[in-house]
Amino acid sequence: MSNESPFLNFKVECPVCKTINEFEQIKVGAYVEETRDSDFCPQDIKWRYPKYQAYNPLAFFTATCSHCFYTREFTNKFREWKADNAFRTYRLKTVKTKHLEYLSEADSVLKSLGNAIDMQRYPNESAIIKLHLAVFDELCNEHPSNLDLGRFYLRIGWVFRSLGANDNPSQLMLGSLLREMDSKYFSFKEALEHARGQFDALGASIAAQFEADQMPAEVQSQMCAYRDRFEAGNNALDAALTGGREKLEEMRTLMDGYRAELMGSSQVEGEQQFGQYPSFGEFLRQEVKWDGRVASEREALEKAAHYYKQAFAGGRDIAPGTPQIQVSYLIAELSRRVGDYDEAKQFFTSTIKTGQEFIYQNRRDQSRTALARKILELAIEQGRANLAASKPA
Repeated sequence: MSNESPFLNFKVECPVCKTINEFEQIKVGAYVEETRDSDFCPQDIKWRYPKYQAYNPLAFFTATCSHCFYTREFTNKFREWKADNAFRTYRLKTVKTKHLEYLSEADSVLKSLGNAIDMQRYPNESAIIKLHLAVFDELCNEHPSNLDLGRFYLRIGWVFRSLGANDNPSQLMLGSLLREMDSKYFSFKEALEHARGQFDALGASIAAQFEADQMPAEVQSQMCAYRDRFEAGNNALDAALTGGREKLEEMRTLMDGYRAELMGSSQVEGEQQFGQYPSFGEFLRQEVKWDGRVASEREALEKAAHYYKQAFAGGRDIAPGTPQIQVSYLIAELSRRVGDYDEAKQFFTSTIKTGQEFIYQNRRDQSRTALARKILELAIEQGRANLAASKPA
């Protein structure tokens, strides 16, 4: 019994460098998920093998070549890539050329990430690294899948969430204060955007005053005496609003730096050191110079929402029906989680409408509508939470 393992082992030749790697794939039933979060993140994971209890199953979601760091989602399709004519004919050449080119660079992102993988000491951080590598290689494709990119970033966010799950009182208090600061920031940003809209309406109303050519000449003369003064006032307000936007962006940068400084400290967040770095987030920020890099759950969810929106707009990767409803819901929920309440409201509304129509059209097939019903319930519930969060305190 003690020799039992939760894994199946497979040897796979790397498509890029031909290295033979042995990868582990989790057996069905090796762990159970008690619940799922509102963005479908597994919660309360219980492994049948206690020695793996500290492992996030996503540590085995991808397969990374030990030599060149080429990475793909570890599926049956990848295991049998030699029989995948479409991959070998249309994708492999481009991916291989780009991957090896990036690998040869002196400051290679692939090496910065790949050399930091340590499944023994840092299994969950390594899961995030491997998912980054999967993103990188997906972007090497001539036509990257926005849906897969969204899925990968979402899972990065989930693993970050599991890294932050602890009961350190200082971390909990600081996290609460930072969330409150973010909430106030986004409320002010929304108010400033509203003020800009109101200002534009005011400017249009003022301009209309001096287009009233049917007024008596005496009145027009009196009105024109104010034209320059109104224009000066309008320009001053416009400059103030534009300056406000710029200052708000500066405040965002300051807040991000403040968050990175505090949350990057293992003493504050309870996060363990990563090698010579005070935290895993600091390693990513300092060592990985790539715009696809994310160093926090929030950044990962923002990227996930971005790519899901690209996939949703394109429609090429998403099957009609429940898959479209699910992606629409995820865009809404991820937007809510990062404080983009207007975007969230738009997609929650769309999800609810589309979900109701789909359920009605397939009302005689309960099995086909089961997941759609669950998503609809979540959309209604989280839509209410989004509406409450968007209201000024």
